[in-house]
Amino acid sequence: MSLTFWAALVIIVLTLVALVKRYETRLVLCVSGLVMCIISLDPMAAYDQFAKSMTTGNLIQSICSAMGFAFLVSYTKCDIHLVQMLTRPMKSLGLFLIPCCTLLTAVINAAIPSAAGCAAAVGATLIPLMIRSGITPAGAGAAVLAGTYGSNFNPGGAHPVMISGMAGIEPMEFIIENSFTYAVLSLVGAVMITVVEFVLRDHKGSGDLGNIQTDTTGGIGKVNVLYAIAPMVPLVILLLGNTYVPAIKMGVAQAMLIGVTYTMIITRIDPQNAFKEFFNGAGKGYGNVLGIIIAAGVFAAGLREAGVVDALIEALKQANEYARVGGALGTWAMAVLMGSGDAATFAFNEAVTPHAAEFGMTISELGNTVMCAAQLGRTMSPIAGVVILLAGMSQVSPIDLVKRTAVPMIVAWFILILFL
Repeated sequence: MSLTFWAALVIIVLTLVALVKRYETRLVLCVSGLVMCIISLDPMAAYDQFAKSMTTGNLIQSICSAMGFAFLVSYTKCDIHLVQMLTRPMKSLGLFLIPCCTLLTAVINAAIPSAAGCAAAVGATLIPLMIRSGITPAGAGAAVLAGTYGSNFNPGGAHPVMISGMAGIEPMEFIIENSFTYAVLSLVGAVMITVVEFVLRDHKGSGDLGNIQTDTTGGIGKVNVLYAIAPMVPLVILLLGNTYVPAIKMGVAQAMLIGVTYTMIITRIDPQNAFKEFFNGAGKGYGNVLGIIIAAGVFAAGLREAGVVDALIEALKQANEYARVGGALGTWAMAVLMGSGDAATFAFNEAVTPHAAEFGMTISELGNTVMCAAQLGRTMSPIAGVVILLAGMSQVSPIDLVKRTAVPMIVAWFILILFL
């Protein structure tokens, strides 16, 4: 191994330390990638990768349009109407309220791809509902947290778009191909969180809301069904277009824009405000989501230039039966430590996943496994943004929530590796 290789390993360790300490993710990845390119005597590789990643068409179209649509849905409160429509029949389910709320969160997370955004919309209704029904505050918050896994079903999600692009297929095709995995993992999470909360007697709560927000209406009176279906319009179009109605098959961006049009017509929102919200969301999508993808690409370029990627690929070739486990274990652990698996997942998929065939795997298979493992890790990390948000809404500590989600997520990880 060259001196450059060993210097790169030191940089990787320092990068992980900086990310765990929660320094700005994009800055850390870009600087680390640039330094590795410099010590490899090719600094332009980092800048070229940055420029290349900035204009990746399928990522920009899908992610920015999906985030813009999500902002508009939130601004018009269509997401709240959807939550209210789906939750009002659930008030007297007893213990079964726990898995129902977990699965309901997963369904809504498919329409609201941000875990924190989904938790905010769902938690305001479901947490008081569960507490009033006899679930403890920690049990209520954990049940919602365990459901923030449904974003895998959203074709505008950053990871499905990135992996499908590398695999040469449409995002919706990738999701349909892996939908059984997502469904099984969601179901395992719902079942296991119910078992854990039953053992902890979370279904024997006092029903006292204490200081928790008691308005479960989300600020709306009567549910408007036309408003409620707005968040699902693009998903339905993409699902039908890729399965039973090929005549309406279209790209993610086009489907999201049809959803925008429908939402504007139904809500009669001022078009000026609607477009402001849409482009605010699109800008956030580029800055926050694509920004991490760009930075991860620079980091991956540094790994390639320093010879780390080649060494890793050769090692995985020698034991290709462990390639899937290694990728899943590494990104899962990083997600637990960092509270987000995005940086590790993007970097791994950028650098290693394109070589999946050399390990006897497909790009879709390896990329999807890594993505799922990271999301499972995030759901049991006490410093994840969505965990902290739900802990605040439930008025318990983040540790109280992850004590309940840890076992379900670990079980789901083993099922992912062994059976899916």
